[in-house]
Amino acid sequence: MRGMAALGVVVTHVAFQTGATGMPVLGRVWERFDMAVAVFFALSGFLLWRPHAAAARGLETAPKAGRYLLHRAARILPAYWAVVIAVLILLPSAAHSAGFRVWLSNLALLQVFVPLTLTDGLTQMWSLSVEVAFYLLLPLLAFAFAWLRGDRARWRVPAITALGLVCLGWNFLPVPTPEAIHSDNWLPAYLPWFAAGMLLAELIDLEVPRLRRLARNPWPLWTVALIAFGLSTTRLAGLPGLTHGQPWQYALKMTFGMILGFALLAPLVLRPDIRHRWLESRTAATLGRWSYGAFLWHLAVLSIVFPVFGIVPFRGNFPVVLILTVVFTLPLAAASYALIEEPVRHWTRRRFG
Repeated sequence: MRGMAALGVVVTHVAFQTGATGMPVLGRVWERFDMAVAVFFALSGFLLWRPHAAAARGLETAPKAGRYLLHRAARILPAYWAVVIAVLILLPSAAHSAGFRVWLSNLALLQVFVPLTLTDGLTQMWSLSVEVAFYLLLPLLAFAFAWLRGDRARWRVPAITALGLVCLGWNFLPVPTPEAIHSDNWLPAYLPWFAAGMLLAELIDLEVPRLRRLARNPWPLWTVALIAFGLSTTRLAGLPGLTHGQPWQYALKMTFGMILGFALLAPLVLRPDIRHRWLESRTAATLGRWSYGAFLWHLAVLSIVFPVFGIVPFRGNFPVVLILTVVFTLPLAAASYALIEEPVRHWTRRRFG
């Protein structure tokens, strides 16, 4: 699922930079492949909240905050820093404007808070900044929910649902921001998408026969996900392009993303006894391993594809540019996984447990 979400992110960025998002009807579909981020966030919510949900019911022990944060840093930062350094030194359009503020903001994942620091080849990192903010918030959420244990654990699902629903109103708040900074790129706006995964982490230990029967066959829930995606392509979820819509449109987009993430993952999480042949294949597993590297490198590759192959940005050639971007991104993603991500992760486990 993570591999497919990474491919969705690549599709939406290639579509934008080739002008395919301006196509009648299909343009909005390509543009809304950015909803793949909802799958990334729901996966993080599920995987990282799962130990805390199980611990609340006495099924396992939740990791200590220090160990958890160390392993998150080892998983995310080394490969990310490698991309930032490479792009800010080697990519001309980024290196030209890479002053101290750009370097510091990108290395520290503060791009969504510091104006004009989302630079060429790295603009997708806004979502990684949000992801890391969630990593930092999670121990605090776990502490806040710590009293909901044992018999009181039944209130965890309503509490997480309420958290997600309350955060749907974030964009209605008059949050003061510097020029060129938008508070709808901050973590509170995207907590509903993380909450979708957190709900699944709680529900997996509950006996909800109706929900488990529904998850037995994935297609009804995946149809719901498709409907949510289709609605997100309409003006209900915002205006075309980079134009900011109304707060209610943003709230609906977050709602559709929450439904999308939940409905895609629920059949996989709630019925692990049911086989999903393609998702369990070697190809899918490999794409999943390379997904983080693909996310990190694809915009740098896309920036190089245009001049190298003599293609003019925003003038078409969407299929050609998409194929070229994927073909040249995957080897970099594989190298990132084999040379940085896995070695660092194994070293961290050996050194710190």
